[in-house]
Amino acid sequence: MGADAAADFTSALYLGLRHGRATLDDWPALTLGKPAALAEVPGARAVARELAQLQGCAAATLLPSTLHLFWDLFGMLGRQREGRPYTVLVDGAAYPVARWGAERATGMGLPLRVFRSGALPELAVLVSQARNLGRRPLILADGYYPGHADAPPLARYAALAARADGLLLLDDTQALGVLGRRGGGSVAAHGLAGAPVLVGASLAKGFGVPLAVLAGSTALVRRFESVSDMRLHASPPAVATVVAARHALALNAACGDALRATLRQRIGEFRAALAARGIAAEGGAFPVQAVRLPRRLDLAPAHAALRREGVMAVPQCRGGAALLAFLLRADHTKADIARAAQALRHHVKELA
Repeated sequence: MGADAAADFTSALYLGLRHGRATLDDWPALTLGKPAALAEVPGARAVARELAQLQGCAAATLLPSTLHLFWDLFGMLGRQREGRPYTVLVDGAAYPVARWGAERATGMGLPLRVFRSGALPELAVLVSQARNLGRRPLILADGYYPGHADAPPLARYAALAARADGLLLLDDTQALGVLGRRGGGSVAAHGLAGAPVLVGASLAKGFGVPLAVLAGSTALVRRFESVSDMRLHASPPAVATVVAARHALALNAACGDALRATLRQRIGEFRAALAARGIAAEGGAFPVQAVRLPRRLDLAPAHAALRREGVMAVPQCRGGAALLAFLLRADHTKADIARAAQALRHHVKELA
């Protein structure tokens, strides 16, 4: 960023990956004009295989977005006829997009229950109730919840699902590219390989590509492809996004670990700069850091004051509290962080 440019902490491109046209291979057309059920986008299978390997899963398939993915996937699970039906058990902090898909399943007759995030005894009771009713638990959770210090207990979720012949379904959008070995996300980070886990994730954050991937066992992924409504009735991913995904994976192989190390350094620098000014940051070691405003400060004026200082943050309300969220990226500079810390000291600390 230039010296006079705003210090922008509103973008979730955590690794700083951007895929300008000049950096990508050419493509003959944006779309094939036909659904994926008839013809795969060139390169899509290879990208899916590489993403499956990166995530520690046996197979994967691509979709235009996680909205397409979860709506489609819950449709498949809702109309499943073989075996015991599912009960959907939703972690209370799960992101809305996946929950919209779960709501489709309830319209198809699947019961849905919400449990407090991380509340294992509560979840265990719901799993037992589902089993007693002749149903299997389908546990929906995110791989990581921004603003939380720690990830949810995914290994315990998976174990509860496995004991009842159920399934753990993850929205891993926040974690993919950022957490786990080589940025492979939550399956790698939590040792879930071989567990009954299905993972939906967008590449739009860690890898900077507006594309979604569904990864899991070969049987589940291939079954999804065979009955997918989206692969039959909707446009497939654009050819350009598949090219960009291939470019992102190449960059991840070449310099992804270095970018993640830089990102961790920037997170530490941000938290230390705020701590030195007496300001606490929520978010642990994840790139989404939040500053809780004192009750006497209004969110809108505080947010506007930072913008006037050239610091762009995300205003949030969570549990009745007002917060300013800062999305850290590997391409933020020390000057960006110092500017944000100084603005927060003045407009949050001094004026509180």
